[in-house]
Amino acid sequence: MLLLHIQIQIKGMLRIAFLILTVGFIFKGHTQAVLSKNDRPKLVVGIVVDQMRYDYLTRFDTSFGSGGFKRISKEGFQYKNAHFNYIPTYTGPGHASVYTGTTPFNHGIIANNWYDKTAKTKVYCVEDTLVNAVGSTSKFDKMSPRRMKTTSFADQNRMHTQMRGKTIGISLKDRGAILPAGHTANAAYWFRGRDEGQWITSSYYMDILPQWVQKFNASGTIKSYLKTWDTMVDSEQYSASGIDENMYEAGFKGKEKAVFPYELAALAEENGGFDILKATPYGNSLTTDFAIAALEGEGLGLDNDTDVLAVSFSSTDYIGHNFGVNSKEVQDAYVRLDKDLERLLIALDKKVGVGNYTVFLTADHGAVNVPAYLNALKIPAGYFDLMQFSEQLNAQLTEKYGVQGLVESVSNGQIFFNYALVKEKELNHSHLQKYTAEYILAYPKVDKAYTRNQMLGSTYQFGVPALLQKGFNQKRSGDVLFVLDPATITYSKKGSTHGSGSSYDTHAPLLFFGKGIQKGSSVEKVFITDIAPTISSLLRIEFPNGTTGTVLKEVLK
Repeated sequence: MLLLHIQIQIKGMLRIAFLILTVGFIFKGHTQAVLSKNDRPKLVVGIVVDQMRYDYLTRFDTSFGSGGFKRISKEGFQYKNAHFNYIPTYTGPGHASVYTGTTPFNHGIIANNWYDKTAKTKVYCVEDTLVNAVGSTSKFDKMSPRRMKTTSFADQNRMHTQMRGKTIGISLKDRGAILPAGHTANAAYWFRGRDEGQWITSSYYMDILPQWVQKFNASGTIKSYLKTWDTMVDSEQYSASGIDENMYEAGFKGKEKAVFPYELAALAEENGGFDILKATPYGNSLTTDFAIAALEGEGLGLDNDTDVLAVSFSSTDYIGHNFGVNSKEVQDAYVRLDKDLERLLIALDKKVGVGNYTVFLTADHGAVNVPAYLNALKIPAGYFDLMQFSEQLNAQLTEKYGVQGLVESVSNGQIFFNYALVKEKELNHSHLQKYTAEYILAYPKVDKAYTRNQMLGSTYQFGVPALLQKGFNQKRSGDVLFVLDPATITYSKKGSTHGSGSSYDTHAPLLFFGKGIQKGSSVEKVFITDIAPTISSLLRIEFPNGTTGTVLKEVLK
């Protein structure tokens, strides 16, 4: 009996020990699961500053405060040699590439607008006739991300969290809000100017604006920015830019000279009504106001399912196009943007919590100095008459082949042939490509030319052909591609633009800051397409489905 009693006690003790171990393992597993979630940031904020050259960080450094650009760079990680790795460097492809981790070769956004060979018409990168504007009576704001072929990291985060993690895209430009937010976003909001002055969206996302958006639109905040735009400090202190009055700036209609101050209320009627705000720093301030309202209105970053807030500051692009890289207007815009970034970071600290969010900041492309200004400095630069080029090319091909209308479109540095006509006249398509490339290469100010056959038949690793190939989409791109001489543009002689593979267009700031980010800097050459896989790795989610970039390992803790 004694032996039996001892055996029963031992069995009981073993059962208890087993139960303790089992509960321990279960508890430990639960703890690891919770830690796994808490280890991720509650909110990822992607900031794209439209048309921001890398050197704006260094040129305007002494004009910045401590809470904006400097806080992000000093407390985070900065890449000083980050580049776009494709041509053309435009807003649509830029935003798509940042968030998808790939280039137009895969995501299909080959420009802001491009010639559709099937429909035989130009299309806009986010236009969608199947939807309607929401929050506006506009017939033109029918927008969605459907033309983008791949997912963004925001899409992958939504799927990873079973759609619990939110995604909100915000920008003055529709494409700057829509493409980063991806296909599964809760919302993308952009600014409808003209006579409305409203933040709007489309029926792709919802049927009616949320109450917080309606409240913001009705608050009077937007109208309050129709005021005087003057420099924040005496313009003479803006020593990192040229003189205020010069011959290289376009300015606003109704004002004789492009000089400070600008009375926006008086100028609005001749400059698109509320659209005038887009070409002033107040457009960025308005974007910041709305982003902060979205934090609270959408409850972003308040639980363990990571949310994504994609914010694009577009006014810097409008101002750059209007006044040029070296203008005091551009410097003032970045000084004011620095203050807006500080406001946004303070709001994130308060609403999400210090150490609970992650930020990255980059651009969608850079910009060239006004060629007329470069010429005055004896630097090679110039202008290219695209209409004259198209006419002469058509005339040459008609003379060579005895057929009129072989070229359907010349746009974005690409020539599109009329396939039906080529087939009807039984022309050799390869010969047509080769002859056209040889002809245009001899044309003044054309620096390089490549054929569709070259893009499809070779793999380029370096230089301009590699950039063209990464921007070449087999289905959407043209038949002959050409590149102009450095600092040669198709644009007005006042103001500036972008689109090339030169460093002034490809070299962009790249900053990471916040939860999970190491402090430091690097001069290693990296690419904008590395952002999405890096953020995906931070979140431990599947990469976007077209990713070609690599994880920036030194950024992550």
